[in-house]
Amino acid sequence: MEALIASYGDESSDSESPPQPPPSTSSPEPNLLPPPPISLLIPPNSLGDLDYSPGEQPSRVRTFPHVEGNYALHVYIPVYIPSPPKKELAFFLKKLSRRVPGLHVVDIDVPLDILTKDDAKLEQVALGREFHVSLGRTVPIRVHQIDSVVAMLRQKLQIQRRYWIDFSKWEVFLNDDRTRTFLSMEVTTTGLAEITKQIQAVNEVYKLHNLPEFYKDPRPHISVAWAYGDIDNSLKSAVQEERSVTVGGSLQKCTFTSKFSGIECRIGNKSYKICKFPD
Repeated sequence: MEALIASYGDESSDSESPPQPPPSTSSPEPNLLPPPPISLLIPPNSLGDLDYSPGEQPSRVRTFPHVEGNYALHVYIPVYIPSPPKKELAFFLKKLSRRVPGLHVVDIDVPLDILTKDDAKLEQVALGREFHVSLGRTVPIRVHQIDSVVAMLRQKLQIQRRYWIDFSKWEVFLNDDRTRTFLSMEVTTTGLAEITKQIQAVNEVYKLHNLPEFYKDPRPHISVAWAYGDIDNSLKSAVQEERSVTVGGSLQKCTFTSKFSGIECRIGNKSYKICKFPD
């Protein structure tokens, strides 16, 4: 994951918020990137006997042009899905992948329909990783801004108490240029007020450094899967249909709950602890 963020910018949930390049009078071809080697992101043999070739991955486009001396900045809350809900979530993903072909796991980009052949592997690869709730856009900054950004983030985000976060709603998001669609779990109740305040604090730091602020009405979430292109309508329809047939309707209530454990900031390939609570 770390290598992906350094190379491509924010490629997970919150890839719905990449900064847009300045307008141009010409129409250059998009800067297509080759898919990252699967060995870079997954330990050897972690996919077991699953029939998967990294060459099946679609090409991806940079969220902003690479400029020498720039580093991608991303501020986020790390999130891990606890074990009890994983089986139910994996069951939901398995059913959804049958309705919507082309879904991939966020970060490592393994096709979901490959993982559904092995339930244990589906839980491990699709749900057993670090997710994140973005607190700001992924933006390029200059090397001389790094110390100032990190210091101000630490000053403004010193959290006095922990809180719970309910990921209570399945939702679908598009990135700004509508080249990718994301299946996400949104925070709509518990934890929303606290995260919103943290986003406002990050916005203040961004503004002082002439960086683009977050969306006016942020919708905190983690993204679990993605598909190439704009399949917003079909994916939303499939999610609604699957939720309506879930036994007991449990997925319509609280998908899972996680305890806030801190905030991290990644700049290039280096991670900074902004605030952290002991486990």
